[in-house]
Amino acid sequence: MTVSASRIRRDVVTLSGPETISYLQGQLSQDVAGLAVGGAALSFVLAPTGKVDTWVRADRAGPETVRLDTDAGAGARLLARLQRFKLRTKTDLELVEGVAVLAVRGAEVIDGIPCCWPHHVGSDVFDVGPDDLPSDLPVDALAYDEEAYDGLRIGHGIPAMGAEITPDTIPAELGQWVIDASVSFVKGCFTGQELVARIDSRGGKVPRHVRGFVTDALPPTPGQALVFDGRDVGTVTSSAIDAGGRTVGLALVHRSVEPPAAVTIDGQRADVVTLPLPDVG
Repeated sequence: MTVSASRIRRDVVTLSGPETISYLQGQLSQDVAGLAVGGAALSFVLAPTGKVDTWVRADRAGPETVRLDTDAGAGARLLARLQRFKLRTKTDLELVEGVAVLAVRGAEVIDGIPCCWPHHVGSDVFDVGPDDLPSDLPVDALAYDEEAYDGLRIGHGIPAMGAEITPDTIPAELGQWVIDASVSFVKGCFTGQELVARIDSRGGKVPRHVRGFVTDALPPTPGQALVFDGRDVGTVTSSAIDAGGRTVGLALVHRSVEPPAAVTIDGQRADVVTLPLPDVG
């Protein structure tokens, strides 16, 4: 497995206070109370309608402290959503935007938080300087720039805020692994639970799903249509050239198109394939 290190940015909302855990139990889809101190897990913060407000990683930094990190640019929305339901709860919220993170993939490092990617080890080290590297980073780690990192994210089918995830996103559209990693169906009620539970009880059937694709063409622009058998069946959400030189992407695709399937994007052939993509690092 290739070991890579990428410098990225994340937004972080930190909650602390005696009612932090009980408050988040009612706001996050994940079982925050079940996380041990030092543990981390993915979670949705949902709108009351059940659509995705923000997708986060919850890091239980202390008995009464939880850090929620999300994609850069999404932190202000997360903070506003949490404050709207906070009322007189004894928890303090603080947002720090654009925190410098060293994203290590293919290996874990002592000072990092687990990346929580499916079937892939990795750690994120927060608040790193431009020249800082973990002392236990493997010596053969490759430095990935922003596009190579995005290609790796795409290859593993990791959705991103503002791309695969918008205010209209239904959780089940993002894939069963995202539901399994982000939702506890046994912890009790949380905001937006009804829609998630109802769709799950129906086998996760939704009109669209996030799919991967590869093409020999240049990366298509998000918003371009996928055409299958003469009809539009999906929309590009992310694309990049990965570290191996392939053009890869994610798209929201109608459920009638099952991988593998050949489509066109702006007249160029693309192949819809199962995630994770073949030979992803």
